[in-house]
Amino acid sequence: HFDYYYNKIKCRYNINADIDIGALVEFKKRRRLKFFPTMLYAVMRAVNMNKEFRMAFDENGNLGFWSEVVPCYTVFHKENHTFSDIWSEYDENFGVFYSTVLGDIEKYGKIAGTIKARPGQPKNFCPVSNLPWLSFTSFSQDTYTESAFLFPLIKFGKYFERDGKTLLPFSLFVSHAAAD
Repeated sequence: HFDYYYNKIKCRYNINADIDIGALVEFKKRRRLKFFPTMLYAVMRAVNMNKEFRMAFDENGNLGFWSEVVPCYTVFHKENHTFSDIWSEYDENFGVFYSTVLGDIEKYGKIAGTIKARPGQPKNFCPVSNLPWLSFTSFSQDTYTESAFLFPLIKFGKYFERDGKTLLPFSLFVSHAAAD
């Protein structure tokens, strides 16, 4: 299946859904936490629990799996309306991860004028972007067809209330070869 979708059909697909995050928002409020690092932990925990989302090629072209992947995420610069990517170490412990992300945002989040604000991004990264000003019904993206990139691309937007639920627009873009 991997060979078929990687070499013959070469397709990726995008899944969009409004996910109920009511419990997460209540958890955040009770503990007086920031939304983004809390949601980022939930996303990365799910990514790291799925072997297929940790699939990659090594420097010799051999296919394998990382034991874990780290988040690479965007920070928005309000003053000039640009963004930069930073990354953080992943830790399964929520408190450690949350503190790490807050520290990295504080240290690297104000570095504008470059896409990669934190140097030394490891190869085992998963891109996650937040569009907190936008609630969307669909989000589609693409990477160059010949890209060997197998990690999922994850986007989420502004959460909203509907029918008594707190919903978050969530988009997952995956390589069909890795997902199947």
